[in-house]
Amino acid sequence: MAAPTLRVARAATDLDALLPFYVEGLGFDVLGRFADHDGFDGLMLGHPNAPWHLEFTRHGDAPAPPPPGPESLLVLYLPDPGDWRAATERMARAGFPPVDAANPYWDARGRTYADPEGWRTVLQNAAWTT
Repeated sequence: MAAPTLRVARAATDLDALLPFYVEGLGFDVLGRFADHDGFDGLMLGHPNAPWHLEFTRHGDAPAPPPPGPESLLVLYLPDPGDWRAATERMARAGFPPVDAANPYWDARGRTYADPEGWRTVLQNAAWTT
């Protein structure tokens, strides 16, 4: 059985406000956009050849639900120290300072960042393991 392609989707209040964090900061590409698809606007972000992407949707003027607690994380594993350093420097250049992680595990080898709507992403300087 082939591994599935992953889409992580969530509601957002302001799609354009998210772009600097995910594109300039995290280095994602805009993979697609749609407007007024049954009342929804959307934005897909990620890396063109990756088997995953993020989708953000907005419905009319309805506000998105608030972000979950600080332990609900998107974690990006960057095992190469040079790649990790470049990623954290890119976040700084884009104007996104790290925030304290709720769990000290993430501060030991990573940095946590909050997007403009309060959702958290960790850049972890480690290899992903199960």
